Amino acid sequence: MQHKSLDEINGSVDVPNVYESAFWQKFLAYSGPGALVAVGYMDPGNWLTSLAGGSQYRYQLLVILFTAILIAMFMQSLSIKLGVTTRTDLAQAIAGRLPKPLRIVLWLLNEVAMMATDLTGVVGTAVALNMLFRLPLLIGVILTIADVLVVLFFLHFGIRRIEFIVLSAILIVGIIFAIEVCRAHPHFAAIMDGFIPRSVIFTNHSELLISLGIVGATIMPHNIYLHSSLAQSRRYDEHDPKQVKETLRFANWDSLIHLFAAFIVNALLLVLGGTLFFHAASLGSLEDVFYGLKNPHIVGSLASPLMSWLFAFALLVTGLISSITSTLAGQIVMEGFINIRLPLWQRRLLTRAVTLVPILIIGFMINFNEEQFEQLIIYAQIVLSIALPFTLYPLVALTGSKKMMGQHVNAPWQTVLGYVLASVVTGLNLLVLF
Repeated sequence: MQHKSLDEINGSVDVPNVYESAFWQKFLAYSGPGALVAVGYMDPGNWLTSLAGGSQYRYQLLVILFTAILIAMFMQSLSIKLGVTTRTDLAQAIAGRLPKPLRIVLWLLNEVAMMATDLTGVVGTAVALNMLFRLPLLIGVILTIADVLVVLFFLHFGIRRIEFIVLSAILIVGIIFAIEVCRAHPHFAAIMDGFIPRSVIFTNHSELLISLGIVGATIMPHNIYLHSSLAQSRRYDEHDPKQVKETLRFANWDSLIHLFAAFIVNALLLVLGGTLFFHAASLGSLEDVFYGLKNPHIVGSLASPLMSWLFAFALLVTGLISSITSTLAGQIVMEGFINIRLPLWQRRLLTRAVTLVPILIIGFMINFNEEQFEQLIIYAQIVLSIALPFTLYPLVALTGSKKMMGQHVNAPWQTVLGYVLASVVTGLNLLVLF
């Protein structure tokens, strides 16, 4: 018998009566899963690519960032539809159609992808602790084991409070970067001009490479798996067509709004890099930004230790919060593909322990040089790029199956668009690899 996806939170949140409640009551009740997913679009990989894009090409790559988030919105909508209409997450749906050996292969591939996702959180947290408290990177990495306690503490209060905490974190990070960008006084007209597509993006090799990095860092496998499960956290009547339709409607609004918020945060990072560091300094690492923000030789009169500290604090917040989503996504993959159920604290400890092994080995090899240490984030993006096609193509195929989806099957144009976008993203990621 198939277990419910994330049984601890499945159907744990009440929603208002579909026939009687006001719009805003329904909207608030369904809001939350999108915030947990949006955090995955603001990890250190996104930070590095957005800041680098801004520092090298000012605002020209805003159009690439916007395009990437539109693709993500489409793929997340398919993930939501799969979860809501079938009460099955993506891992369960894929596993149910594969022989056991192939299931195990895909599970191992996705486990590596989940660990790569976790790696970006570890590196980001360790770097932030180094910036804020001058803790050696080795100590920062070891301290990330303690975030198991953070995850347990959050989960103790239930999924609804976790959603509120994550939403608060997104608002804090957004406000921090909004303040920093406002202090920088960017040119609004130039920012708007950055949303106009230019052919030079495809003819300039280095600009193309940064563009591919932005796309590759935006769409990640764990977010697709996660959303297909979190969409089932609301307690709705799956046999009532009207309630299923309404759940889809509000779940998609929740996703669109929070993904747009993630776009704003990344756009602020790109604008910050383009305003303060355009041709002024080479941003090779997050540390360069941290010290650059308080260096008057780089940013002139805008130099401020407070702005530098806020930047590091925002990095720490996103690193810690991402621990929650990577834990949940890892549990979804393990339960779905091989039907092994672990308490979330054990799952968290297992993932983090395995993630730390390569981090510590490489860290000692490079003597924990910060700029080289941050390159681990780039390697993690490569792993995620390899795993991504094995997530997107099955998602499009399953949601395009009449037998699987019934009346909620993709329209022909949605399936075609899904395959085209999956192929484009896969091709771009392959270009990054080569």
